[in-house]
Amino acid sequence: MSLGRYLSFFSDTYYLNIFVRTIRVSLICTLVCMILGIPTAYFISRTSKKVRGVLMAIAIFPMLTNSVIRAFAWINVLGKNGIINQILGIFNIEPVSMLYTEFSVLIGTIYLFLPLMIITLVGVMENIDNDMMEAAESLGANRIVAFFKVILPMSVPGIITGSVLVFTGALTAYTTPQLLGGPSNMLMSTLIYQRAMTLNDWTSASVIALIMIVTTLIVMKGLNYVASKLDKRGLE
Repeated sequence: MSLGRYLSFFSDTYYLNIFVRTIRVSLICTLVCMILGIPTAYFISRTSKKVRGVLMAIAIFPMLTNSVIRAFAWINVLGKNGIINQILGIFNIEPVSMLYTEFSVLIGTIYLFLPLMIITLVGVMENIDNDMMEAAESLGANRIVAFFKVILPMSVPGIITGSVLVFTGALTAYTTPQLLGGPSNMLMSTLIYQRAMTLNDWTSASVIALIMIVTTLIVMKGLNYVASKLDKRGLE
């Protein structure tokens, strides 16, 4: 396969827009999962074992449901006649078009992969001794400062692992962007399916697949670099 295939991919505005949209959705999904997952995981990790088991079961529960069912559930929530627009109708507010947009893909993807971030972080945070927080507080730091100075740096390995899992999952997810995004918000995964199964263009599909693999490796390298910098900062 010639290098020209890859150059033509990035020189084509249509393909380039899909590539940029895919990276944007994956990065935003990863960032939001971090913002929501870190405090949630910390709260779960500081509860008793019995309560922790219940909360972990609740966090994992969405993963036990098929992704197609979850996507259709969001269609029922975000659709023109969905739950949100019905609530808006009560207050005489015009229906908002949320389905088949990048926003709906983001919502569905975050819901899909947030449990991965929580599970990964709980496994790391529950091994951090409470004495570390107490020591920081005894030196004059309040709980928020102690969290950012002690818990967060020690949770970096879990954050990196969770971020890689979420990013690669969001980058390669097919069902959610297909059902919630539609043809106007196509991502790389749905583009591969279109090229291979609809147009029978397996060469283009393989080019796109390799680009996705290389992109994932680059992001993983970048996250590992950030992790090493944060670790050094925590040791100073």
